[in-house]
Amino acid sequence: MLKKYIAVAGNIGSGKSKLIEFLCSSYRLTPIGKPSDDNPYIDNFYNDMSQWSFHSQIYTLSKKFLHFQKLSTTHHSVIQSRTIHEDAEIFARNLYKSGHMNETDFTTYYNLYKSISSVIPAPDLLIYLHSSVTASRKRLLAKSCPHEKLIPDSYLKHLNRLYVNWIADYDLSEVVIIDTEQLDVSSSLVDRVDILEAIERFI
Repeated sequence: MLKKYIAVAGNIGSGKSKLIEFLCSSYRLTPIGKPSDDNPYIDNFYNDMSQWSFHSQIYTLSKKFLHFQKLSTTHHSVIQSRTIHEDAEIFARNLYKSGHMNETDFTTYYNLYKSISSVIPAPDLLIYLHSSVTASRKRLLAKSCPHEKLIPDSYLKHLNRLYVNWIADYDLSEVVIIDTEQLDVSSSLVDRVDILEAIERFI
């Protein structure tokens, strides 16, 4: 049985990967794999969102469900980048609202999400990283992932709006909100100490 399940939420480029890397080095946490790392649809998705949105979202949802099935017997504490709730309520919903996913596909996806979310545990702690589009863009340009560098600012802006509404209503677990506008966990000792102090009592 899981000891602790920590989730790190936030927009693309908000600093999730760096934070998870830091927390894993500070605590005995095992990172849950990111479905986007081996998503066979991801390049096609960024080239044509309307054509590949459903495929990409279904892949991500199914992959995360498989992760949870494997974790059901582990005794380790784990940390995850982005919950399935964000995938559905922010990313899939944004694709639907922007016309990149039709109503039939969105309904099919959302019904599957509701079924899966009813049988997986809520996090013990959700760490939400808030970042402006400008700060997110700066991080994306510094990364080696070519498709993320091509993400338009308008896409990030729409996601940010949905995130603000989502986190305001989120009530599944304890929440720690961290503003990552100027955050630098890689080289700032002050930032690292501040983060540890903010989450220490939940770990």
